[in-house]
Amino acid sequence: MIALGLTGSIGMGKTTAAVSFRRVGVPVFDADAAVHRLLARGGAAMEEVETAFPGVVRGDGVDREELGRRVFGDAGALEKLEGIVHPKVGAARARFIRLAGSRGERLVVLDIPLLFETGGEAECDFICVVSAPRFVQASRVLGRPGMTPEKLASVLARQMPDAEKRRRADFVVQTGNGKCHSLRRIGSIVTMLRRRAGDGRARFRSNECVKSSLIPKPRG
Repeated sequence: MIALGLTGSIGMGKTTAAVSFRRVGVPVFDADAAVHRLLARGGAAMEEVETAFPGVVRGDGVDREELGRRVFGDAGALEKLEGIVHPKVGAARARFIRLAGSRGERLVVLDIPLLFETGGEAECDFICVVSAPRFVQASRVLGRPGMTPEKLASVLARQMPDAEKRRRADFVVQTGNGKCHSLRRIGSIVTMLRRRAGDGRARFRSNECVKSSLIPKPRG
């Protein structure tokens, strides 16, 4: 079975790409959804987060907006939160992979926003990065409720630059050209990797063959 890591900076279209992978029948592990479950009432991280950040549990679980205010701009608080959440997300991801393997899946996608930043690429056979022009990214993100240029800058400061992510990727999907364009590219990736999984082969000897023959690597 091949594990394809899916990642990309904020506002690059990763969520839409994950939907596209599901549309063509590929199981997707959603790290953000796993975090939501962990922080919900009764979730495995709820009590530990409340201990570390007293008063953030309200109603159905951790108030993510309040928690965000506690860690925004505070590197120590953010590190403490990540130390609680990341190992539990990793355990959920491992369970997902085991179950997919037991069903005989040939390809799974691991949708992980901070894939490179957390070392998650070590668990992936290939990496797919979604990207878009900077002005498209800013337009998407600043249209979200409560988002400001300052918050966007803070998020980007914690993320690996888009150019570096693209450099490290096996596949790059440009999402600024419309959903149909992205879906066609994703369909090509899935066809190639399922064929490779069926052949029982491991990684490509050089990911440059993927970038050059299937999805040209963008500049900049």
